[in-house]
Parts: sequence; C-alpha cells; structure tokens
Amino acid sequence: MTKHQQRVEEVFRFFDNRDIFLGFRKLLDCAMDTQNMELYKTAVELTDWKENNPENSEGLIEKSKLFLAEIEKINVKEYPTDVSVLQADNIHKSYGSNRFSLGPVSLEIKKGQVYGLVGENGNGKTTLLRILAKEISHNKGQLKYQFDENPKDEYDLRTKLVYIPQRTERWYGSLKDNLKFVLSSYGINSEENETRTLMMIARLGLWNYKHLKWNELSSGYKMRFELARTLLRQPEILLLDEPLANLDVLAQQVILEDLKAISNSVNNPIALILSSQQLYEVEKISDKVIFLKNGKYQDNDQKSETELPDLIVEIDTESPREELLHVFQPFNIKKLNFNGGIFVAYFSPETKFSDVLSALGNAKITVTYIRNISTSTRRFFVG
Repeated sequence: MTKHQQRVEEVFRFFDNRDIFLGFRKLLDCAMDTQNMELYKTAVELTDWKENNPENSEGLIEKSKLFLAEIEKINVKEYPTDVSVLQADNIHKSYGSNRFSLGPVSLEIKKGQVYGLVGENGNGKTTLLRILAKEISHNKGQLKYQFDENPKDEYDLRTKLVYIPQRTERWYGSLKDNLKFVLSSYGINSEENETRTLMMIARLGLWNYKHLKWNELSSGYKMRFELARTLLRQPEILLLDEPLANLDVLAQQVILEDLKAISNSVNNPIALILSSQQLYEVEKISDKVIFLKNGKYQDNDQKSETELPDLIVEIDTESPREELLHVFQPFNIKKLNFNGGIFVAYFSPETKFSDVLSALGNAKITVTYIRNISTSTRRFFVG
C-alpha cells in the first residue's frame, strides 16, 4: 500500500468514527496531493456544500466517502524525504563585544519534517530564523541549501525559502483577491488560478472569510491567510516566527495539526521550522525540538546525551515538600526543586515513572498536574 493509499484509508476511519472536523481537513490534504484540477473542483464544491449544510453530518460523511473513493484511484508520486534541503554548520552571529551572541548552531533539515524552536524571549529564536531565511547575515559558519532546482536569482530563492514574521504587513482588498494575485504573478491561467485559490482557502479554514478585508479578520485568520499565500507559492522551506501568538488554546492545536499535515504532503512536502513559547504543543507535532538559551543551542535528541538520562518529573501539588520527600524516599530521590510554583523531582535512570505515579496515589497525594519531562526540552528550562 502506498503512502497516499494509507492516508486515504486513515481518512475513511475518521469518517467511520464520525470525526468530521479532523476527517474533512485530512480529506482535503489527500485531494491536494493529487494535483488534479478536476478533483480540486470537486473538493471546492464539497466544501461549499458543507458550509451551507452545517447540520447534515450524515450527508457530509456519505459525500466525503464517495469522494475519497475517487481520490484513492489517483496514482500519486511520492516525493523522497531523505535528502537535506538545509544544512547549517557552526553558525555564529554576534553584535559586538559584550552584546548578544548566537551560536554555534548546526542543523540538518529535511522535507516532511517539523522542527520546533523554543526558548525564552531574547535568546535568539528570531535571529536564528532570520539567518536561516537569509534575512540577515551571520558572522561565521556555513549555510547550504539543496533545492529541486537551483534558484536562478534572489527572487527565486525567496520563493523556495519563505520566512513569515510574527507581525505581518497589512494588505488591501479581499482575502481571495490577494491570494489570486499570488498565482497570477506565476502566470497561472484564470481558471486554474480560481481553482487552486479556492482549494487553499478551503484547506486552511478560510471559506467563510474569503471576501473579508484585513481589518475584518482576527489575528488567527490573518496568520492563516499568510500561510495560504505562502503555500500557494509551493516553498521548500517554511520558517514561522511565533505563529501561535494571540491564538487561543484550541486554535493553537488546530493550526499546529494543519502545519504538520501540510508539511507531510506525499508529493509536495515542506521542511517546516517554527518558533513558539508554547513548548508542549510544539513538542507534540515536532520531529525535533531545538532549544536556545543565551544564544546557545541544545536539542531533544537523546543520542547527544547519556544513554540513560535521569527521570525528571514535574508535579503541581499543594502537599508540602517534606511530605513529597517522604513519599519518594524509597526511590533515593536525587533532588526536589520548587520552580515557579511546581515541584521538579530528579530520580535515577532506573526509576520508573509508573512507580512514581503509584507512590503518589498510594500516599493519597492530591496532584493537579504531573508530567515526565525527561526527554522534553522543558527540562532545560527548569534545570
């Protein structure tokens, strides 16, 4: 079974389980992978029907399954994702003596993967993104890009390598007209332009906002517009600076899942790097998480650390420190810190997280929150 067929089968299961919200978005991903304009038109028509019949879930499931059967017949060529599109070797950036310095940073980035970039404000996330996007220069080190076709000029490079800052520029006219303008600059004919634009509008949840102007959109939908505009250009590397800023929790989760799905396209995968303060949400969808502190680089790749890292557990409880130390006495706890209102317990590598949970339960300790952060970049914040 090909990757395309596997994705289609997954969508069938979503509709069988009546998970329409996620299933429909993944249906559109499968349709986009085909690059078939007739199927695009069907997807656009189905989106319009869905928005005009919000209560008819049974009808939507039936129509979606019929459409999926058509999508499954298409032979989609799988793009190889084992080749690096960006290599950064020992990148340094400094702003003079006794001022901020970034590096050394070495990265290897492949298509179809999501890289999370985390760290406190002022630790170099935006600087690193802008260096990788060639927005600013670096003092030392090498950057190497390997695209399907060598860029002909700086404009062509910017098409393949796109950086979206946290604060985007104001635009004028309707959302749809602005997106159509993007494709018109590539010489796309009018009919295909309309179809591709509406397909992207559907996929990014902008259907009911396509005729609105900049000042009529929320921050979240302005970001979705920027993503739509960028994805129409079919970039090979996409760098996003704080795309989750000003979004509520649900919107953050939805847009992250969308970014993951789009970057994992069967025939048009993207290498995606995004910075964020939302550590746990980013970790859920990232293949690798990069942590910056004072411009210094670490990541969550355990190969770079000891084979058996300590068990590190965050615990939010009103129980006093002495009571926790008593509960954890059988585990020979290494240390128990109190960090920002949360206890951070360090155990030897042999300690099992399940045993820690059992000990707390048996002692009837009331726990508001508990998390194993042994392999999370969260451990760099609390260490």
